Parts: sequence; structure tokens; C-alpha cells
Amino acid sequence: MPGLIDSHCHLDHFSDEELPVLLNAAKEAGLSGMVTIGTRLAHAAEQKRLTGFSRPEMRVWCTVGTHPDHVEETPVPQLQDIVALADAPEVIGIGETGLDYFHGQDNVRPLQQESFRRHIQASREMDIPVIIHARQADEDVAAILEDESAKGTFPILLHCFASGPDLARRVVALGGYVSFSGIATFPKCEEIRTVARELPIDRILVETDAPYLAPVPQRGKRNQPAFVAHTAGRIARERDLDVAVFAEHTTRNFQRLFRKAR
Repeated sequence: MPGLIDSHCHLDHFSDEELPVLLNAAKEAGLSGMVTIGTRLAHAAEQKRLTGFSRPEMRVWCTVGTHPDHVEETPVPQLQDIVALADAPEVIGIGETGLDYFHGQDNVRPLQQESFRRHIQASREMDIPVIIHARQADEDVAAILEDESAKGTFPILLHCFASGPDLARRVVALGGYVSFSGIATFPKCEEIRTVARELPIDRILVETDAPYLAPVPQRGKRNQPAFVAHTAGRIARERDLDVAVFAEHTTRNFQRLFRKAR
């Protein structure tokens, strides 16, 4: 069984000189791979380029998509445009996409919703996971996922879980997965740890969202993929599991969800 996989990081926030050091640190921490996530379709070529740092013992994959915070920068993409950008072996998912009502004011929300649905359509057509950002928009995220799922299934990953338990349950009911970041280690985030304890073990992934949200005991530092080991360790303890056993579960879950990651 390969080592831990950081299912969501942003390698484009690091320099090319830093990346070999980060990959070495990740290997030492027990990782075997990471996914660098797209936040603007216009930057898809850069995400694909970053997968060139991949090594046999430390794989780097990518996704392409437009984060809800950036939907106003360009017209909402057409389905064929997303599909064309994602039609490459190194691209294993669509996103991140979703809804962010913390930043997105009322006039932007329809654009976020339209973009979200367009990314879901691409996920369905390509049969690769849609990676979802949800912030203060749980009900609308769940409603759109359920509405779109009724038109045809698609693989789902709710990333950096920081929502209420109802959204997690509804995502899992649709066959989706939930990924936990360093937030799950923060002292005041007991509700998130409760969800991490209660979800089915075969529906959990781990991530860093690096360079953001460094977990305890690295909180305050610039996050990096190696630090996902701290998040995995904390959730393993919450579930009363040996960390190696928990890591095997999350890696197996990653492989089941991201079928292109070979």
C-alpha cells in the first residue's frame, strides 16, 4: 500500500526551487503523492506543468477548475472548454469549484451556482471527481449536488471540510467523499472532529490545502504536503485507530475515487 496522499494542495504558491525540497519532506513524512488543485481555468497549463515534478516514489497529479471566488474574472466556461482542459492523463479531477457565500455577495451567487453546475457537468461527462469548496453555503451546495445527481451520477469530493454535519451526510448519501484538512486539529473545531469520527471510514480523505491551514503542531507556519501526516494522526486518534491503519484507509479511498491516478 502506498503512503499517505495529500489530496488537495496548491503547489503553484511555491517556487520551482522550493518544490524538490517539499517533495523530499513529504517522502520523509510517509507520503507517496499529492494533488495540486486548480483555482482558475486560465491557469490550467501551470497546474499541468507542475505535475512534471512527479517522481516514481512521489507522484504529483493536478485538477483544473475555477474557484467560486474567481467566477467574475471571466465568463462562465462552456462544458466543452472544461472537458478539453481536463482531457490529459495528469488531470485527475475537476475543480476546485463550489459556492462561497462568505466572500460572494448576493449579486455573485448566481454566477457561482452556474459555474458550479458547469463543473459538475464536466465531472459527469469525464467520470472524474468534482472537488467542492463550500463556505457558508451548505444548503445550496447540497441542493445543487442532489439536483445534478438526479440527472446522472458523478464522483464527488467535499474538500477541506468545515461545514455542518448535514452537508457531510448528504454528500456521503450521494456516494461522495469528505476530505479533512488541518482545521480538524484546531482546538476549537470539535464539531469537525465529531464528523470525522462518525463518517464511514471508507469515505474519508486527508489534505493540507497548503500553503494554508497548517495543522497543530505546525499551526502558524506555512503549510506543506508533509504536514498532512499530522492531520491523519489526529483523526486516527479520534477514531481510536492506529495511524498506519487509518493511512491505508485514506489512500485506498483516494485510489477508489481518483481512478485516473495511476
